[in-house]
Amino acid sequence: MDLASLLETWGDTSVLAAAGALVGFVFGLAAQRSRFCTRAAVIETCQGQLGERFAVWWLGFSACLLGVQSLVAMGALAPQTSRFIAPMGSVSGALIGGLLFGAGMIMTRGCAGRLLILSATGNLRAVIAALVFAVAVQASIAGWLAPARLAMAGWWQIDGGAGRDLLQITGIGRTGGLSLAALAFASGLWFYARTLPGRLALALGAIATGLSVAAGWGLTQAIASQSFEAVQIQSISFSSACAEFLMRILSTGTAPRFGFDAGMLPATLAGAWVGAVFGGDFQWQSFQAENKLGHYLTGALLMGLGAVLGVGCTVGAGMAGGAVFALTAWLTLIAIWLGAAMAWRLHRTMGWPV
Repeated sequence: MDLASLLETWGDTSVLAAAGALVGFVFGLAAQRSRFCTRAAVIETCQGQLGERFAVWWLGFSACLLGVQSLVAMGALAPQTSRFIAPMGSVSGALIGGLLFGAGMIMTRGCAGRLLILSATGNLRAVIAALVFAVAVQASIAGWLAPARLAMAGWWQIDGGAGRDLLQITGIGRTGGLSLAALAFASGLWFYARTLPGRLALALGAIATGLSVAAGWGLTQAIASQSFEAVQIQSISFSSACAEFLMRILSTGTAPRFGFDAGMLPATLAGAWVGAVFGGDFQWQSFQAENKLGHYLTGALLMGLGAVLGVGCTVGAGMAGGAVFALTAWLTLIAIWLGAAMAWRLHRTMGWPV
């Protein structure tokens, strides 16, 4: 049965949810088994000892970059219509949001995606932080944090279209984007082989993590091209998905209609749980003396506000948005690394556990 028949039989919302579930399960399983973690990669960078965690992150990120740019080159993705490029953007939101998100992920010991992965392995600290993150995202979208978010996002706005597309701004075009992606992936393979020789399974997990993000773009674009309804092309992003999941739990009547995010988030948890159980990593964990509850809650709040300001998390803006070479997405990713580095330095200075 082809895609058009599936859409006619089941409807676009069901097919989108199924696509999200497929992509989310692969991401959750691959990220759990490969220990894919932006926070760990940042800390290695700050320590000046680039090793396993950075190698895994860079290989996954570069695989995402190459996968997405390959789709663009084949005509299977039109990133200029995505939310990262088409509408008006905010430079101030990207920078401030990234700094807040980066600081928050140091305090919670994981970004939004990593918290979900850890939650599925039995980490109750991550469960609490993820719930607070979801509340903070919703509060930043349409709650008591929304006025502050709107004010900060309005300080420096830019028009959508070419002004948000780095490939057009720099003049290198789509061919240049594909070339950069290929070079990035080659460097990822080289650095991984140099750092972790013989660890093929870990490399495949990192690559699958990145390609699952690219697959999200490709599947939603394919559905959008066949559907008679307006379908937003998108990929994995845990900020809006967490807020939607929370609203669906609290009130099904006011929750958004089913779509990609509705299938993606629970499937990510399921994939990570399968990886943890069969890999022998599932273990109930709670707060201990060295775990500061206040740090987790404050960090989750900062991440929630930062994710809405930056239009995504480390995966949503950093990988999905970065892979289409959106200006504000790259600014968010860079600011996340800077915010995390400054928070790590502060923790070391104050003697707090990192």
